[in-house]
Amino acid sequence: MGAQLWAERIRHARNATEQAAVLRALKNEIIGHPLKKEMVVTMGILDSIVRLSFGKSSSRQNGKSHDHSFAPRPLAEEEMVRLLSLHIISSIALGGPSFLPALYASSALPAILSNLCPTNNPPRLVLAAVKALSNLADSSALATNTHTFSIITLAEALFTRTHLNALSRILSQTSSTISIQSQIVTTASLISKICREERHQQALANFGVLDALATKLASFVVAQGFVVPGADLSAQRDGLGEYFPSPAPQNSNFAVILEAIAVIIKDSKLRASQLLYSPSILAIFPIGQSNEFMANHNARAAWNAFNSAGLSSRQSQLNAIDHLLPFVPRHQLRSSNAQSSSFPPLGTSGSTENLTQNGRSTADKHTSNSLWTWMNPQVAENGVAAQDNPSADWEEPESPLIAYLILVLRSRIGMVRLMAASVLTVLYRMGLTNKTRETVIGLLVVPLLVQMLDHDVAGLSKSKDLFTVSDVVRTDQAMKERAPAILAMLITDNEYLQKAAYDAGAVNKLSKMIKVAYDPVLDTAHRHTWSPHGQNDVEELDGPQSSGLGQQGLPPLLVHKIKVRESTLNAIATLVSFKDEYRKAVVDSGTIPYIVESMNPEPRKPSPKLVEKPDQPEKVGNDLSEAEAKKPPQGYGTNPVIVIIAACGAIRALTRSVSILRTTLIDNGIAMPVFKHLRHPDIEVQIAATGTVCNLVTDVSPMRETISNAGVVKILCEHAHSTNAKLRLNAVWALKHFVDGVSNEMKRLCLEELGQGWLVQLICDDTEDAALISSRGKGDRGLTSGSHDEIDEDIEMDHFEHNIDLSLGGSFSRSNPSRPSSSRSKSIQRAELRLAALRDAETNPVRKARNDDIAVQEQGLDFIRNLIGGSGHGANSETTEMIDFLFNALGQDRVFEILASKVKPKVINPFSRRSHSAETKLIPPQSEIISSVGWILVHMAASVPRHRQLVIAQTNLLKILVPQFNHPSSEVRLSLCWLVTNLTWVDDTSDTRACVQRANELKQLGFLEKLEMLEQDPELNVRERAKSALWQMKQPY
Repeated sequence: MGAQLWAERIRHARNATEQAAVLRALKNEIIGHPLKKEMVVTMGILDSIVRLSFGKSSSRQNGKSHDHSFAPRPLAEEEMVRLLSLHIISSIALGGPSFLPALYASSALPAILSNLCPTNNPPRLVLAAVKALSNLADSSALATNTHTFSIITLAEALFTRTHLNALSRILSQTSSTISIQSQIVTTASLISKICREERHQQALANFGVLDALATKLASFVVAQGFVVPGADLSAQRDGLGEYFPSPAPQNSNFAVILEAIAVIIKDSKLRASQLLYSPSILAIFPIGQSNEFMANHNARAAWNAFNSAGLSSRQSQLNAIDHLLPFVPRHQLRSSNAQSSSFPPLGTSGSTENLTQNGRSTADKHTSNSLWTWMNPQVAENGVAAQDNPSADWEEPESPLIAYLILVLRSRIGMVRLMAASVLTVLYRMGLTNKTRETVIGLLVVPLLVQMLDHDVAGLSKSKDLFTVSDVVRTDQAMKERAPAILAMLITDNEYLQKAAYDAGAVNKLSKMIKVAYDPVLDTAHRHTWSPHGQNDVEELDGPQSSGLGQQGLPPLLVHKIKVRESTLNAIATLVSFKDEYRKAVVDSGTIPYIVESMNPEPRKPSPKLVEKPDQPEKVGNDLSEAEAKKPPQGYGTNPVIVIIAACGAIRALTRSVSILRTTLIDNGIAMPVFKHLRHPDIEVQIAATGTVCNLVTDVSPMRETISNAGVVKILCEHAHSTNAKLRLNAVWALKHFVDGVSNEMKRLCLEELGQGWLVQLICDDTEDAALISSRGKGDRGLTSGSHDEIDEDIEMDHFEHNIDLSLGGSFSRSNPSRPSSSRSKSIQRAELRLAALRDAETNPVRKARNDDIAVQEQGLDFIRNLIGGSGHGANSETTEMIDFLFNALGQDRVFEILASKVKPKVINPFSRRSHSAETKLIPPQSEIISSVGWILVHMAASVPRHRQLVIAQTNLLKILVPQFNHPSSEVRLSLCWLVTNLTWVDDTSDTRACVQRANELKQLGFLEKLEMLEQDPELNVRERAKSALWQMKQPY
């Protein structure tokens, strides 16, 4: 039937019955026929179909979802029309990116969303709407033109208050019917496809979606029979009995639930904790359950039998699920903070929280030590680092969910295994596991993850069913895309887990994967259909926008390869972050050309060497390069921003090896590709490239001169003025490395380019007050003027209650009225307090700004240290010259005032206008800041005697430093020992009397007693430096 006849029949249908008959015939006509789908679009039929698919609005918003466990009623004629229209829209959306502009112009997305709520629509309509959204997401992932539909626009439209409530209701259904289970599976899969931004993750957690998914996870545990013994009795006693879920139906899908959970809780300790403290999870996996809740004597006897087997030392740290896992010895020790690279990594400081690869790489910041601070909000507010407190050894009991995920990972295969590993990885990285769990993960989990890197399609050649083959291929591709990313997250900043991955053969498998990812995809991989119009003439057709076709998009296989490039590069970057042995293995595998080519937005076939060889004929080489330059790359696609960022991270990790930096990397010409990305339009690429430049401007880098001549200093100084905290941090970090070892003239030029006033501002200014005012701007608009007098308070009480509601999300604040009140459960009450404290620590803009300030201030102080730096005792003309230059540029008194201000405790809220009894809060200085100040003074004291006299004259500054001899950080104690050593050094006989006076001054300030105490320091280096300083102080001269 011609397109005009279809349009006429739809237009002249007299009632819903005739409309349904026409739509049913049209649906059967276009399914599986791309040309007929194009006909529907180009002839303008799509607008009429979209109008018929709009659902009727309803005022029923009582929060109760229809479970549809009863026999579904037949659809009304109007509902059948909507259903058939949705089927047609879904089929067209499945046609690929070329149909997206027409669907966008015809307002297909609002029409689909109007049928999403299960409260107002029958199950078949809801399922059709969710499938249409899923098809839109699949086609958007292949699109090259994102001006119409994209993953972000879909997420923006779906993750709103109304539709989030609909998603929560869909996932909360418990019926075992195929329609309901298909809704749940498709919805969870849709969340995994389009949830990519932190604000969307938080919205899903706040509006009950995460809680609904947690309940589904708990139902699988019940169905598998892995509920902790006695959990039912514990739940009844704790008021959680009504939260105990029913077993999951047999036709439910476990993998998609785990995948959606992993996507939502990623990169957030708050959301990960919301999962563990969800009522259903607490009901089946009570945290810290004692043996008194054992169901019977036999169960208790089985539990206690492990004590008689010699495992009593493990008993306090195990739960019932742990006894189903293999026994793992505990002789391995954590070594994630050890650093044995010949080049100092860029992640030794922990003054910032989450900059990792694109900012600064912290050394295993998410350890269980942070739990003590989390459980003690007052300590966190006062800024005391958990690792600096002796109480940090205390560990909160681990949820049995951790052991259950390990059990699932070991007992299942395919996507279930991979997604269980994904959830487990997030929980581990967020510090929600015991310290001893690291050994279990290294021995039981990492080898399985590495094994999945080269997962082969099972049974592909044997199956003759095209649908089965397609499903198996999609599963295989999904595993290859996600397994490296999960492995990368798991082993980040952890030498023990990196060694486990390396020993399991991760380097060879990752090398093979990235090489395969650069195999060209032939044009035949993209489905083409005959059309009476040329490929370039499609958009020239007359008619409205809803009747035009867009670009065809990328082949699915090419999109898969691009995703593999990103995840593989991230895995390589994390694997080689510490050990030169691993870096050399990557070089030997021939992976470097592929990493370098990944920095090219339009990649070509990776070549072993990018640097021209002198023995090659120049003319031939130039002719070939010009010919190749004129041809667009075929079959390699376009590397998006995420691939370029991942490549920068891999190169940054490899440049930590001096030998590789001076040989393989310079041979492959990495300097200029990295340098060009400093000006990339995307700021995230700028951040990643600036982080890589940190290692290219060191004094051991042969590329320093190349990029210096290209103008890297000017660009870095511009980035140091950026409003983006990560870019500013990396830029100052790179400048700090650049001024180390260059001439004094270059140092002066660098400081002038950066700006003396701006350097002082970077070191001194705090942005937390501005961040606090900004965060309250919207909430304070409706308040009276008197309310603004309380701006110096940390947290307003009315905002505090609101924050609790948001942090608890669907778990508590939006609990179902049919369920018991959370106030009757002590577990829920404890969870409320913990989540409230976590939310403040994670989302408070003041705390984030303070961490950003500390990170930049540390690098700014280290910039000064390297600016004036020198080595050895006695006068050094270059060092003396730069110290005098610093005093002249900033002012001598101003320099010491800045140093003193950085080691003083910070006073928060000294005067509160709300209450005269408000207590003053003191935030002690961070160990990194104290250490940086100490090393600056060490360099000054290592100069000429007059500079030592200037330092000893700073009585107030030295008094502030005396208590720091007791600081938990060995770096702080070491710097103070060196300071005393340099202050008591005698250049010649003319300096003897002044040296005696300096020693007496130090004794009067209490330095002698502190040094004597450090003779018993646990750190060998500190003990030896203390002995040397004591010997010099006690010399009679």
